[in-house]
Amino acid sequence: MAGFEVMRGDITTLRVDAIVNAANSSLLGGGGVDGAIHRAAGPELLAECRALGGCPTGEARITRGYGLPASHVVHAVGPVWTGGDKGEDALLAGCYRHALALAMEHGARSIAFPAISTGVYGFPKDRAARIAVETVRETLTESDAMDRVVFCCFDAETERLYEAALGRGRAAR
Repeated sequence: MAGFEVMRGDITTLRVDAIVNAANSSLLGGGGVDGAIHRAAGPELLAECRALGGCPTGEARITRGYGLPASHVVHAVGPVWTGGDKGEDALLAGCYRHALALAMEHGARSIAFPAISTGVYGFPKDRAARIAVETVRETLTESDAMDRVVFCCFDAETERLYEAALGRGRAAR
């Protein structure tokens, strides 16, 4: 089973085989982590994303990493939070499952995830952390294809929530 890490930092600097981009459905870049990944990877990433023709919510697509230390970028399209009664939990879990499957299909042994959908998409951070950790654990239970999973957090609150979801540290209030 893969080792799990939680860290606060810049996902674009991580030396892992694949990083996950919290993408929008166009895959053409945006704000937050999406914009940072596109800027760090360079214009070739945008060109490859254009050729993919977008991605539905709850799914993922994979590209090369270009100017990033990571060999691949997995673009996962998370749901916009609308109160929880539109299948948001299942769509978010789908992002994590699809991202892991694509990374493993492309030989990745290490992967880093941001807190998908918790920025401008408004998904509650504590709920998103639990879904992320449970889905990744469940997906990797039957597999030894992944050695390292990093949950890369933007702030201290999110970092605490992921630690708590992993059963470590103290839960945020």
